[in-house]
Amino acid sequence: MASARNEIIRTENVTKRFGAMTAVDKVSYVLHEYEVAGIIGSNGAGKTTFFNLLTGYYPPDEGIIHYEGKDITRLAPQERVARGMMRTFQLTATFDNLSVIDNLALSYFRARRTPSLMGLVFNTRRAQRKDPRIAEALETFNLTDVRDREVKHLSLGEKRRLEIAMAILAEPKVLMLDEPLAGLAETEIQSVLDVLRRHIGRQTILIVEHKISHVEDFLERLTVMHEGRVIADGSYEEALRHPEVRRSYWQIDVSVETSEVSTA
Repeated sequence: MASARNEIIRTENVTKRFGAMTAVDKVSYVLHEYEVAGIIGSNGAGKTTFFNLLTGYYPPDEGIIHYEGKDITRLAPQERVARGMMRTFQLTATFDNLSVIDNLALSYFRARRTPSLMGLVFNTRRAQRKDPRIAEALETFNLTDVRDREVKHLSLGEKRRLEIAMAILAEPKVLMLDEPLAGLAETEIQSVLDVLRRHIGRQTILIVEHKISHVEDFLERLTVMHEGRVIADGSYEEALRHPEVRRSYWQIDVSVETSEVSTA
């Protein structure tokens, strides 16, 4: 059970406003070590803003964020990466003027060493020939045929696979995936999920995904957000059956259902 594991991320009443709009509204959330958790919600529910708060891209207007028991509310994104938090974006974050294999090598070695970026760039070719993890990533994510292609010439699906491969190669403690299946064909979706399944029990995984049916058997826990608030949290089935989720997310008139049951 997740509750028996140590907490790795905890937020307390985290709030983010953009002018008059409250994107994240007093969200208290706990993620446990090695948990595989998901967050869903309709467009504008606050999912990605919440991710940005967790990873330091936005400062909260209110509330506290803890990581491994320490207050990281004001830490910069790169400091959180150094502590083991890594995320992917809805739009792929890669070095578009470098080759696929150079991107993988940069991600792999930057996570393990602290030289300058230019030093890493110049050393990647030697590294790529020697390290089996990079060759394995190329094969696992079906990128071998495009290994020497500049990223700017890849398709969206290829970029998505590359970004996830880069995140996994860095071996973060917490892997945070923001709509990782967006833009992928069905065969690509299954290959990505197969790779992620191999990391269950090895990494903490937090995923935001619209294609919820694809991750049904992948998640241990599901959280549903609506208008910046958490409206349900529990197992996949529990969360989706919650009355507020049925009303707000699925737009099912729960009062009608209740009335029908009471008069049956």
